[in-house]
Amino acid sequence: MAFDPCTPTSSPLDLPQFLDQLGAALGPNAVFAGADVPQRNRNDYSGLLPTAPLALLRPADTQGVAAALRICHAHGIAVVPQGGLTGLVGGARAGAGEVALSLERLVGIEEVDAAAATLTVLAGTPLETIQQAALEAGFFCPLYLGARGSCAIGGNLSTNAGGNRVIRYGMAREMVLGLEVVLADGTVVTSLNKMIKNNAGFDLKHLFIGSEGTLGIITRVVLRLFPKPASTMVAMCAAPDYATVLKLLGSARASLGPLLSAFEVMWPDYWQFATTQVHGVRNPLAGDDTPYAAYVLIEAQGTDPELDAPRFEQWLGGLLEDGTLPNAAIAQSLADERAFWGVRDACGELHQLWPRHLAFDIGLPVGRMDEYARECKAQLAQAVPGCKSVFYGHIGDSNVHIVTHVDGVDEQPKDAVEAVVYGLVRDYGGTVSAEHGIGTIKRRWLGHARSPEQIALMRVIKQALDPRGILNPGKVV
Repeated sequence: MAFDPCTPTSSPLDLPQFLDQLGAALGPNAVFAGADVPQRNRNDYSGLLPTAPLALLRPADTQGVAAALRICHAHGIAVVPQGGLTGLVGGARAGAGEVALSLERLVGIEEVDAAAATLTVLAGTPLETIQQAALEAGFFCPLYLGARGSCAIGGNLSTNAGGNRVIRYGMAREMVLGLEVVLADGTVVTSLNKMIKNNAGFDLKHLFIGSEGTLGIITRVVLRLFPKPASTMVAMCAAPDYATVLKLLGSARASLGPLLSAFEVMWPDYWQFATTQVHGVRNPLAGDDTPYAAYVLIEAQGTDPELDAPRFEQWLGGLLEDGTLPNAAIAQSLADERAFWGVRDACGELHQLWPRHLAFDIGLPVGRMDEYARECKAQLAQAVPGCKSVFYGHIGDSNVHIVTHVDGVDEQPKDAVEAVVYGLVRDYGGTVSAEHGIGTIKRRWLGHARSPEQIALMRVIKQALDPRGILNPGKVV
């Protein structure tokens, strides 16, 4: 009897036959098994140990993704979607007995619609490619991440990525108008909507954005585009206390309005690390050795260079004159802008200077962030002898990043550090994940940020869309 990929089977897996079926459906150079699975597809950027997937699938189009899922669904074989593999929470790691499904061949810009100000793209396309295509068409894609050269847009949406410009443009979710998604049984749901207003029933795309590939695999995306900035102003400010940080944030929102595109805060521990230990980083406030309570990078982008720059300088100058800010510097060139951002982006060097460090991505009420940072640092020092920690983040949108490291140990004290960081997150009414997702690393802490009723509802949705539990099992819930 011929194999029917739509009919679930409970018989033991015949691996050669299973791989042959996948090979026949996906074509040459699309199925790799055992030792032939490339090393890069055995892990993500979470720092966890590599895995040994049953197979790697590389479909070339949506129909290939659908065929792969139909076959895997029929056999009850778990499928783990993979994009650029830049995730930090173990969400793209396929374990033994699971199939990794890479979207690396689903790349390309399908359309830029100037009238609708949209861009339609395949889900495996790197974010930087999308940004460049938008610029060439006279538009701007504001999603901005450190891994933009290698992360894929499908992965960005699966975790509802944030980045540096959330304060103005929102999370990745706010930039999406339409999606094409393949469900667990291979059903293709296509809704490449380009309209901002479309209230015809449930807005199903939001089920899949942020679900980390547990409900469906995103294959195509319609993104909103924005006007290309004609002016960019960047400043680095010193704040004597956190109250000044909050006052500066309120003033920036009131005085700069829609020009405000980034508001990044660095605590003194991070500032010291970035400006003294990272090669090539220049201190924008060189010559001022005062130990300030916080350092704030502010970016504003506008459409009129003749008006925007004077407005920005007048606003910041007023804060210096009235004593709100003790010191600040405004970038005078593109090189200055890059140097200022270089301080904030120095966190990318932590993996070299602090090998196998622990990284956290949390959300907190803005008014309590400094209180949290001080208490967390103190508790870490007490609970984990020798623990070093730095704090920085996107304060304007409630997001703090924490990195910890203990020198001279074979393995970082993960459980002890997480207990402090996430225990305080629960106490302060925050979230264990602001923009990186849950994956496997944060799954046991989900209850610190979501109620039992919310988690139960997540499981109901998962069961409805993936009754055999084959999509990215063990992740999120």
